[in-house]
Amino acid sequence: MMASFGHGTRRHPRSRGRTWSRTGPDRATLGIIGVICAVAGFFVLGIVLGPAAVVCGWLAMGRSWAGSRPLPAVVALVLGAIDTLLAFLWLAGATPGQGML
Repeated sequence: MMASFGHGTRRHPRSRGRTWSRTGPDRATLGIIGVICAVAGFFVLGIVLGPAAVVCGWLAMGRSWAGSRPLPAVVALVLGAIDTLLAFLWLAGATPGQGML
């Protein structure tokens, strides 16, 4: 009897739920990654980490504004947007003491 070569006991070995999710990280993980990116972006590489936090927050919210939104996703989205804005202002040469704002 040939138990190997695809003739095992499971009918659909690649179906969902049997192994780790093949669709990527779940929403809670994306929210936490977004918050980490946003906080780190205030210190280094805000021009890169800010948009990354916005994208992670948006994906963690399920790509919609409707329905319940998890708190880490909203925090990642807001802090990422602030981080991106501050990075653009810094690149433009505006500092808070020069009267731009």
